[in-house]
Formats: sequence, structure tokens, C-alpha cells
Amino acid sequence: MPLLLEPNSNEIKEKKLYAEMGLTDDEFQKIERLLGRTPNYTETGIFSVMWSEHCSYKKSKPLLSKFPTEGERVLQGPGEGAGIIDIGNDLAVAFKIESHNHPSAIEPYQGAATGVGGIIRDVFSMGARPIALLNSLRFGELDHPRTRYLFEEVVNGIAGYGNCVGIPTVGGEIQFDDCYKGNPLVNAMCVGLIRHEDIQVGQAKGIGNTVMYIGSATGRDGIHGATFASEELTDDSAEDRPAVQVGDPFMEKLLIEACLEMVKCDALVGIQDMGAAGLTSSASEMASKAGTGIELNLDRVPQREQGMTPYEMMLSESQERMLVVVEKGREHEIKEIVSKYDLEAVEVGHVIEEQQFRLKFQGEIVTDVPVDALAEDAPVYQMPSKTPKKISQTQSTIEIENAEKVLEQLLQQPTIASKEWVYQQYDHQVQTNTVVQPGSDAAVLRVRGTNKAIAMTTDCNSRYLHLNPNRGGQIAIAEAARNIVCSGAEPVAITDCLNFGNPDKPEVFWMMEQATDGMAEACELLNTPVISGNVSLYNETNGTSVYPTPVIGMVGLVHDVKHITTQHAQQVGDYVYLIGDSTSEIGGSELQKLLIGRYEGDAPELDLNVERTRLQSLLGSIQNGLVSSAHDVSEGGLAVALAEKVMTTQFGLNVELNGQDLIELFSETQSRFVVTVQPEQSEAFEKSVDAKRIGSVTNDSQLSVAFNGEKVIHQSVDHLTNLWKGALPCLVKSKA
Repeated sequence: MPLLLEPNSNEIKEKKLYAEMGLTDDEFQKIERLLGRTPNYTETGIFSVMWSEHCSYKKSKPLLSKFPTEGERVLQGPGEGAGIIDIGNDLAVAFKIESHNHPSAIEPYQGAATGVGGIIRDVFSMGARPIALLNSLRFGELDHPRTRYLFEEVVNGIAGYGNCVGIPTVGGEIQFDDCYKGNPLVNAMCVGLIRHEDIQVGQAKGIGNTVMYIGSATGRDGIHGATFASEELTDDSAEDRPAVQVGDPFMEKLLIEACLEMVKCDALVGIQDMGAAGLTSSASEMASKAGTGIELNLDRVPQREQGMTPYEMMLSESQERMLVVVEKGREHEIKEIVSKYDLEAVEVGHVIEEQQFRLKFQGEIVTDVPVDALAEDAPVYQMPSKTPKKISQTQSTIEIENAEKVLEQLLQQPTIASKEWVYQQYDHQVQTNTVVQPGSDAAVLRVRGTNKAIAMTTDCNSRYLHLNPNRGGQIAIAEAARNIVCSGAEPVAITDCLNFGNPDKPEVFWMMEQATDGMAEACELLNTPVISGNVSLYNETNGTSVYPTPVIGMVGLVHDVKHITTQHAQQVGDYVYLIGDSTSEIGGSELQKLLIGRYEGDAPELDLNVERTRLQSLLGSIQNGLVSSAHDVSEGGLAVALAEKVMTTQFGLNVELNGQDLIELFSETQSRFVVTVQPEQSEAFEKSVDAKRIGSVTNDSQLSVAFNGEKVIHQSVDHLTNLWKGALPCLVKSKA
């Protein structure tokens, strides 16, 4: 739209055009009070994106304040591009997870690809070299053609971007449930390595210092992307396709190298990527955090399309762009660095003393607003909360007549089945640091120059949160910690992506309250502070919400690479131990979904003190060299965990169990682990861990399980492996 045709202030107010941008009447009136006048069209657009839920967290901020964010290893908590934890040797790890749900529902390839690109920029804007990518994905059932299309294209987008940019995709998780049919969840996590002295912050300090733009030119893609992410999806959301950005991983690769060289130059004052809300958020947030103002000349902003208006330039979310603040007079040093990578650094503005966000275009001031009005003065809402009508707390009786058949069926359920079809499309060996590849409890990467390693995982069982959001939130943290410990690492911190429905609905906000309460309690007790994260709300399609899905990205420290452990059995003759007793808890389980097609009852019980004790004792025994392999019991229960110990290996297991009911083979009782121990270490292991010996590793490639003296599972490991590996490719290729 040509600038002259933009609505004037009176039209914006009288026709309530601000409402189309996502602002309420009260919010628009607050803006008028802050400015002492009615905002113009560009200013209204800028406020609308900065005050969107996606940027301001105006409805979730009260909940986020409950999280523990400090700890002895925390060097940078929430508030910057990524959080940072100290791992010793003057080294640190930066990491963060974010969502790209709405864009992926509309344009799955680019939605997923740009989600990966954006989270990478969050990490290297801190001065860290990205070393790993993970993801957490949710889709509807694969019996629907649209779901299969979304699934394939999201995976293609993640692979296409990550592989081209040269960062290994080493881990993740995927869950399939009908509630995600219209609104898939695509969460991307990036982990980076940094030296303490290279840590950067996104602040516009130093009056008179120069603001420079680096990277791709600004186009019309992604305009109002932040607003788009702050509203429900409908059948008409495909009309919002222009809000989805287009990524260029090759440009990103150049940006990474240029920015990592820039952080070594003391002419650099601050750096931030242009993420959600693009140039608007990066510039205003950098100034607000520094207590300064910023003035930009939009005529100097690199543009790839003709006739762009200030509104379009400021709201564009074109990808692969960085904003930096440089000491005045030293701009040439930055230009020399970026020119090595065929990039251009353009002076687009400067830091000013007045705490104003001022934009000039064609000789006129087109925006002049207080920076804090954008970054700090967004309204904060305490939303009404209401306990929803209880999902039935009683659950249908399930009888298991053929445990072997049930195991075979569970191994073919898409949430449990092998994800090899997915991760074989990802390059997980580039950079040659990957020690434990996808397919074990957590990915592990060595830290070159040290004897340490980093373990990382993403986790969340949203079915538990659907039944009991508080306990489900606790379990999400605990399960992530189990995966980290089973890999030989000490859990040190988390990043989270809080995916929920419409917070304006009291029942949804109650779930958010309960889930974050549970998460906060678990983080406190397990000593895993929250150092970064993202909130993704309005994950609803035509009024149907996804399950509460607060995805946990956890990082752990392997103190010595000798401690690295995987889930698979290692040698014939090792003893098999079970940590924790099995009960008949099936609420929210894969067994429940398989046999009755719905989730009911209550989520499994969890005692956080018991959880902490078992995690500590298991980690200690691993670090003392007493454990050959370790695997947590999760979806599908103990029978599935036993199968996962030997599938893809040449080994078998001979196990004898006692219990009340065959359901205990498939229940998802919490805080349980299956470990293997060499016979000569068994006495020391039994002294250090409260565990029950249940069997041994065999060389016959058979999974043999007796229950109360009766053989209930006796099957070839190769047969089980084929079922497990073949399920997902078969479902994807299905034309049903």
C-alpha cells in the first residue's frame, strides 16, 4: 500500500482498524494515553505486534514468574536471545526452544524451516557457535491425508534447513493425537557452545553509537507474523499464507560465521536477531534494555521489493537479518568483517539519549513513541481461571489376554514406533561431535578440548497434562531428567515451549496455571532452573484446542566422557535390573489409546522426592562405572522398554516378573528404569541403587518375558524390530 493511501489517525480510531491488527479497545485507548495523541498507521501496527501475546507475553507473564531462573551454573537467564549455563573450563552452553506452530499449519515446509533458522539466530546472537538442533513435533493421526502431508513437509523443512546450514539435528520427539489434526506443533531447539568472554547481549548502549543492519534484504514476507501467532486458526487461515516467512539457510550460514567473528571485535556493542516483529522488536528491545532511545532512517533499510512503506518494513519478518550496535567511528571494522562473507553492513540509525523509538522516512518522522511503551508497558493480564468439567476420573477396565500381541501392536503405534524414517533425513554427524546419535534416551555431543560432553533432550507427554495438568507438568520435567541421567549426564537447566490453547477461555488458563505450577515445583526439587523459553498460545482450530503441551528442552553435563551411557544392552550375560515397582496405572497411556481409543482416569502418580532419589542414585552408579546401559520406562510401559533395550542389537533378554495383573507390563508408572549391569559389578550396584534383578542379557535374539511363572512374551527380536521400524513408513505411504 503506498504511504499516501494509508489510513490516517482518525480513520484508524473511527473505523477501529486497530482491531484488525489484534488490539482491543482498551489497549488502543492505553496507547493514546501513553502517546498523548492517536497513533498513526505505522505506530498502530508497531504497537499491535509488540503488544501481541507472541512478543509481550501479556497473558502468560504472571505464570512465567513462578519458574526458578537462577542457579550456580546460570550465567544468563530469561530475557536475552538464549539462556546460558556454565560447564567449567571457561566454557558455557547457550540454548533455547521456540515454536513455529501457526506458520507450519499453513505452509509446513517454510514454517518448519524458518522455525529452525530463527532459533539458530537466537543462539549465535549470544556469541555462541550452534552445535546441535533438536525438535519436538505434534501431529494428528496419520490416517488423514492432510496430516501425512503436514508431517512429511515439516520433516522436509527441518532437514532442508538444518542440513544446509551445517548444524547436526541430533534429537527430538514426535507424538500423534487427534487434537493436533488442525494445529500441529513444531518446536525447534538449538544448543550452542561459547567461551565466557564472548557472551553478548542485545543492548543499544552508548549515545551516538551506530545501528547497523546485516543480512538479507527486507521483503513483504512475514508481515504481522507475531499477530498471526497470537490468534486461533480457522478454515480461513490459509488466507494468511503471506504471513509465513521464507528461509535461506545458505545466507544463515554466512551470518553465523560473520557474527561469530564480530563478537571477537570490541567495536561491537550489542547484537540481536530480527525475529518475531522483525526490525521493530530488535531495535526497540535493544534500546529499552539499555535505557536509551533509537532513531532509524528507513530509507537506508535494504529492501528487496519496491515501494515498501514504513509499516511494511517495520512489521516484516523476513529471515536471516541481524541488528547490531557499533561504536561510532568504528563502523568500518564491522564492514570489513562481514564483507569476507559477501555480506553488507548498512548504517540505518543511531542510539539517542531520548528514550524514544523514532523512525524517519523520506525526510519525515513517521514514528515517534517511547521505547518502553513498546517493550515494557504492554498490558499484563491476570486472566480468569475456571476448573474445567472433570474428564472422567474413572477408567474403563482393560483386560490383557495376549501380552505378546499387545506388545506387537504397541510397537507399531506411531508415537512409540521407530522414528528412523524421520531422523535418517537429518544430518546428525556434521561437525563430527555427535557421540550418541538419535535413537537413544538423549543425544550426546563431545566438548572438544575437554573430557566433557553435553546431553540434550526434548520431552512432554501431553496426554498426562490433558488428564491432570499439574502432575503432567511435573512429569514432563521428570521425564526429561530421566533421559539425561540415563545418558550419564547431570541435569543442569531447561528451556521450555509452553504450547496451549486460547488463554481467553478460563478452562484453558486454568490448565496453564496448573501445568506451570507443576513444572515450577519439579524444577525446584530437581535443581533445573528455567533459563529461556517461549510461549505459544491460541493453538486452536475452529475452537478445538490442542492438549496442554509444555515441551521441555533439557541440557545435562557429562562430567567425563567415560560416563556416557546408552539405552541398549551391551553384552551377553549382563544382569537386567528394574528400578521402581510397576502398578496398574494406565491413565493417558498408549495401552489406553490402543484398546479403548481415548484417555480417561488420572495421570500416573509421581513422588518428586522419590524421583530425585532415584535419579541421584542411578547417576552416581553410572559415574562409578557400575552400569552398562540405562533406559527409562515411558510410553508403552515396561514391556516396550524391555523391547527397546534389545531392538537393533544382536542380543535378547530373558526376564521374569511378578505382579497382580498383566496390565503392569504396559502401565506407565513413573520413576522407573531398566538397566543392565555386568555380573562382577552387581554387588556394588545393588548397594548403591534400590533395584530388583529381573533377568539377564542373552545371545539368542529372543525377548522372553515370564509373568508369575508363565511365559507371556516369547518373540524374535528381529520380528519386533521389523514391526517397530516398519510402522511409520507404512503409515506415511498409506493412501487410505
